[in-house]
Amino acid sequence: MTNERTMNYGKQDVFAYRTYMKPLTGVRQIPESDFSGNENVVFGLNVSVSVGGKQFLSSFTEGDNSLVVATDSMKNFIQWHLGSYKGSTTEGFLAYVAKAFLERYPHFETVEMTGEEVSFEPATTVTDNGLKPSNIVFKHSRNERAQASTKFARQGQDVELISQSSSLLDLQLIKVEGNSFVGYIRDEYTTLPEDSNRPLFIYLNIHWQYQDVHEAYADDPKTYVAAEQIKDIASSVFHELTTPSIQNLIYKIGYRILERFPQLKDVTFESQNRTWETVVEEIPNSKGKVYTEPRPPFGFQVFTVTKEDVESEKEKESVSIEK
Repeated sequence: MTNERTMNYGKQDVFAYRTYMKPLTGVRQIPESDFSGNENVVFGLNVSVSVGGKQFLSSFTEGDNSLVVATDSMKNFIQWHLGSYKGSTTEGFLAYVAKAFLERYPHFETVEMTGEEVSFEPATTVTDNGLKPSNIVFKHSRNERAQASTKFARQGQDVELISQSSSLLDLQLIKVEGNSFVGYIRDEYTTLPEDSNRPLFIYLNIHWQYQDVHEAYADDPKTYVAAEQIKDIASSVFHELTTPSIQNLIYKIGYRILERFPQLKDVTFESQNRTWETVVEEIPNSKGKVYTEPRPPFGFQVFTVTKEDVESEKEKESVSIEK
């Protein structure tokens, strides 16, 4: 029965902040991004942890708390371990704490953790050389944010990594022209007009997985893929591409990501169309228009781009060149 039922518990919204963590340096640079690392002067995370094990059954069925670790203790465990972590990435920290949980509590069979970045950006300050970013004052960013997830399980005397993924959440991009949506099925249910040059406002969640998950820990920074670089690739491809659809756009972004970072095995997109509704169609002596927020419901797309897609595209390019 315990092998079939869902049974776990844990703690959510564990906020932890550390100053002067080990900097992330030596990241391989790519043409689409000027990101080269992070000083990690302020490192913030919102962490959730879920633990599982068949020995927890009596706590549910009999109210026996003898093997229950209080979730408040879990909160302290996570926060205190941020002080002893010697790495520089969210992915590495989550793996460090998950393995520490399994080492400290032998009756835990699984530990699953997610960490969402609480981002801070340097504030601007006046210096003798003009305006510069401060190295001691930071502002809380409300923009897109990075996230990572990991799961470890006990296998006999060993601890095995079950899954790991990295993410960029809530990236919002508007492109004011160069987007079309035509040629779709039109029938008695169709009221949407075709548009050969529309503004396109998209929300994106982007998730990526490594072929060797240990590369996510940045022990070798040259193989680490930063969320900032994923953001810059998405923005650059959106700028370059004349988009016939959101579906094609996310495919092209995923292709570019895997092309730049062959150490990844796939990239998964969750996208939404949040294109504005037109209020004023024509403004005298201007090519501009006036828009407002779109009304729900919203269209969405979910798609994974794989290394096989990249190989297939390269074969097509090779055949085209030969012809």
